[in-house]
Amino acid sequence: MKVMGVAAMTSIPMYLNTKAPHLRSLKDLTPTDKIAVTAVKVSIPAIIMQMQAIKESGKADYAKPRSLYGVAAAPEGVIALLSGKTEITAHFTSPPFHQRERRDPAVRTHHDLGRDHGRAVDIHDALYAPTRFHDENPKAYAAVLKALQAAIDFINADKKAAAELFLASEEGKGWKLDDIMEILNDPDVRFTTSPESLMTYANFMADVGSIKVRPNAWHDMFFPEIHGVPGKLKKEANGE
Repeated sequence: MKVMGVAAMTSIPMYLNTKAPHLRSLKDLTPTDKIAVTAVKVSIPAIIMQMQAIKESGKADYAKPRSLYGVAAAPEGVIALLSGKTEITAHFTSPPFHQRERRDPAVRTHHDLGRDHGRAVDIHDALYAPTRFHDENPKAYAAVLKALQAAIDFINADKKAAAELFLASEEGKGWKLDDIMEILNDPDVRFTTSPESLMTYANFMADVGSIKVRPNAWHDMFFPEIHGVPGKLKKEANGE
């Protein structure tokens, strides 16, 4: 289908949350532990686990954590972890699910996983499309990209107004303003079209054979309309 990226939408951190006192590193995982992730091989949580496995045990064992994964969509992972009634003993997740889990005093965040040099490892929600749609519908494509940028500019300019708009929507039911503002004010949560840190994951996946072709740059994976934005590492984008 020749699918390509349209733009990033957010850059958000990942967290490994657990209620199990014995889980301090991947080496502490037992055959009875299960970590909830959204997909076994190619989800960002799974890839981060593979990176950590190499760091702790070497490249030969990078796929070892796969036997300990429990596949679940993020909301189901929250329910499984908090209920304590399933085999799930940890959940690799992102906002807003991380914040919901941390309301339980029994849940703690494992800060060695899902972080890079003390910073939260960022992942992206992104838009993508088949090349055929891009080529045959230039006006619709341009309108979507323009609307996305307008939405991001609105959120970044007035986070409270954006939160209130969300709360008034169908998706906002059950949330409180303070909950949304906690997420929006998190310095590791960014709304941007820039595909930050994408090459970190692409290079790792190429190194272990998860993808056959190594991109030369993030531009190889996105349509040209977005090539002018800075696709930098998060720490670089923040001027550090």
